[in-house]
Amino acid sequence: MVELSSYINEKFFLSLHASKRFVEIMTPLSFHEGELIIEKGKINNKEYLLLEGICRSYVVNGQGADITLSFFTDNSCIPPNLVRTKSDRSILNIQALTDVKLLTFPTEKLMNLMSTHREIELWANAILQKELMQKVEKEINQISLHAKERLIHFRDQYPALENILPHSYIASYLGITNVSLSRIRRELVNP
Repeated sequence: MVELSSYINEKFFLSLHASKRFVEIMTPLSFHEGELIIEKGKINNKEYLLLEGICRSYVVNGQGADITLSFFTDNSCIPPNLVRTKSDRSILNIQALTDVKLLTFPTEKLMNLMSTHREIELWANAILQKELMQKVEKEINQISLHAKERLIHFRDQYPALENILPHSYIASYLGITNVSLSRIRRELVNP
């Protein structure tokens, strides 16, 4: 437990004391590449910390196509339950794109910790604020940037993912077709 507490302290910037309290409510989970961690429409009352691996959030549009909303990499938080559920049911899917290791804990227990540990409350609020800022930034970029600029921004934000992930996921995240993504990638190599 001390080892995990130190890890949480180092990666998620909580004190060792707060990390120890936090670890007490956590359960480790592993998923294989391609598995759904969270499924749209299913009841989900948990929170998740991604320790290792890559995940994506996505929805399926009216034509049956996957639309990637976000990517998550090592040492990050899956969006808080508050923003990914409605009436305790998930409004999106979270899929492991590689083998992943997670820590999960009940939302209710996190809320209890937040009420008794100010540091954990501040941490959780910072996670929520970061999630909101990322969503707003993505919306603004989708509206105000050309596709080539969105790809450049994606590369800055996720430097290694373009060479790891299926390009269909990246194209849907950028709001373009696979063909457009291929063309833009060629243009960036040979300007």
